[in-house]
Amino acid sequence: MRPRALLLDAMGTLITLRQSVGSSYAALAAEHGITADAGAIDRVFPGIYRQAPPLAFADLAGPALEAAERRWWGERISETFAAIQAAPAPETLQMALFDHFADAARWQAYPEVPAQLERWRTAGLRLAVVSNFDQRLHGLLEGLGLAPLLDVVVVSSQAGAAKPDPRPFKQALEALQLTANQAWHVGDSPEDINGARAAGLRCVLIRRS
Repeated sequence: MRPRALLLDAMGTLITLRQSVGSSYAALAAEHGITADAGAIDRVFPGIYRQAPPLAFADLAGPALEAAERRWWGERISETFAAIQAAPAPETLQMALFDHFADAARWQAYPEVPAQLERWRTAGLRLAVVSNFDQRLHGLLEGLGLAPLLDVVVVSSQAGAAKPDPRPFKQALEALQLTANQAWHVGDSPEDINGARAAGLRCVLIRRS
């Protein structure tokens, strides 16, 4: 059956960084007097991110939620610098990195994405983002010009659960006032596949180089 809506992953599906995590970490570390190898960071960061606890906080909002998000990322940054045996990352560097990745100029939409979202909307599909990220995603999607093309944005930190937990998907469906058999999910990771399955959604997997 043709879906009435698509739930879309964000990072790796709709948007990506303009330069690697390691390049940004190393550059800002240098501004704080710390030497860090960008390549080493790029090698260890994916594993640290995958093994981290969910980026999700129940019953938090406003400044308390942002503080929890900053602490979560500060822990990942500290673990990254420890893993490459660099000097510890001070809180000032942790905060600078958090703010760095809140800037839409650090990100870009994949070239085909804006036009594809437009085509889907023209075809009558409703569009929602379901992402394992934090509140910064709202500003990023706005800054990249994608927000007007979306009906709903659900981020794990606000949802209180992260993919592959089905709850973020269910929150998006509730916001769209649709059932699972009326929507598909589009993503690029095992969390997308497993989370969509747990929520009763068909999942279309994107494989990017």
